[in-house]
Amino acid sequence: MANTPQAKKRIRRNDRRAEVNGARTGRIRTFVKKVESALASGDKAAAADALAQAQPELARGVAKGVLHRNTAARKFARLTKRVTALA
Repeated sequence: MANTPQAKKRIRRNDRRAEVNGARTGRIRTFVKKVESALASGDKAAAADALAQAQPELARGVAKGVLHRNTAARKFARLTKRVTALA
């Protein structure tokens, strides 16, 4: 258990940040799943629209420090490749 006041404060802060970051990660996953479900249905227009909505969410995750930038870039590149291949 933490002894110093600063360590106790860090525990409180870390709990709050974990909650916010978990919500952000879940939101990103939701947008990525929308793209994947549109790809599974074979609807290219819906997939392209969902991808256009997912890209800023991935970028926001990187800006907020929830995702590593290479992870977001990899996810976006793979999704883009799959949407483009859908013809």
